[in-house]
Amino acid sequence: MLSRLAILPLCLLLAACSKLTQENYARLEAGMPRAEVEALLGKPTQCSGALGLSSCTWGDSERYVSVQFAGDQVLLFSGKGLR
Repeated sequence: MLSRLAILPLCLLLAACSKLTQENYARLEAGMPRAEVEALLGKPTQCSGALGLSSCTWGDSERYVSVQFAGDQVLLFSGKGLR
């Protein structure tokens, strides 16, 4: 029981340290290099693409940032549930 109580604050701390924030989203810009996006948001949860275009998502279905890249530069981006 005691170990479960110790885990709860750790989980809350990790959630508070998430890089998926409104502030980080506001820093995204069209033309930004992919390396800068990953430095800002961390490694993406998933990516897919073909023919020089790719789409990467950070987060889950409730809270996410989605970025579309042309080559290695931001083309479009959107987000949902950010705080």
